[in-house]
Amino acid sequence: MSNKISIKSKDDIALMRKAGLLLQATHMVARDLMKPGITTAEINEAVESFITQNGAIALFKGVQGVTPYPAGSCISINDEVVHGIPGSRVLADGDLVSIDIGVKLNGWCSDCACSYGIGEVSNDVQCLLDVTEGCLRIAIDKIKPGVSWRSIATVMADFAQKAGYSVVRDLIGHGIGRELWESPDVPNYSTRAIPDFKLAEGMVIAVEPMINTGTHKIYTKPDHWTICTKDGENSAHFEHTIAITSSGAEVLTCDPDGNGWALN
Repeated sequence: MSNKISIKSKDDIALMRKAGLLLQATHMVARDLMKPGITTAEINEAVESFITQNGAIALFKGVQGVTPYPAGSCISINDEVVHGIPGSRVLADGDLVSIDIGVKLNGWCSDCACSYGIGEVSNDVQCLLDVTEGCLRIAIDKIKPGVSWRSIATVMADFAQKAGYSVVRDLIGHGIGRELWESPDVPNYSTRAIPDFKLAEGMVIAVEPMINTGTHKIYTKPDHWTICTKDGENSAHFEHTIAITSSGAEVLTCDPDGNGWALN
């Protein structure tokens, strides 16, 4: 990944919006299946089929690691933060499920994640969902050219921590465009370990707060992909692909009417 931040033209962003619209439609396919009794493999199968039928590529499938990632979506349940591998696990009433999907359409990438409560969930789960979505809403509201990212990340983290939650530190957002992962690194908390940057018109970033009920510490399961909270407490994850325009944030992964999580 180059350290240079890519600036997209208005035509580029228009093409990325088409990828974002397809990705949002893909998420709606997944959302309609988020019910007790379904397996995560069944959800992933529907996601992959929809992406393929619409002439796009499921970006996550085949991503290299210790072993290649085997699916088109990441479906993470309860204490699983990200990168949960779809399989035979059945969703149950009360579960917290996060689904992360990436697509590439006509050479342009889009990345988006959302968390759901399955059936009747506890007040604790609902609060975690609301606060995590709220962190993303803060970013969307504050994004403007000339603003330092660190100033936004500070407000996001403060919001989560004042609610009694922790911000995952070892996983962060990223620039996006022709490639899924581009510069800059986009943390969800204030840190001097990651270079700050000023937002500029034409940047496109994937902002993805991951918020835990307990500790911010995480570990990876023996499958080499699924990342979980160290203490077994719940985690939630919301993400949009966002272009910076002269007037602020343009969310590229909302629906045609501009609706979506952290926007309503």
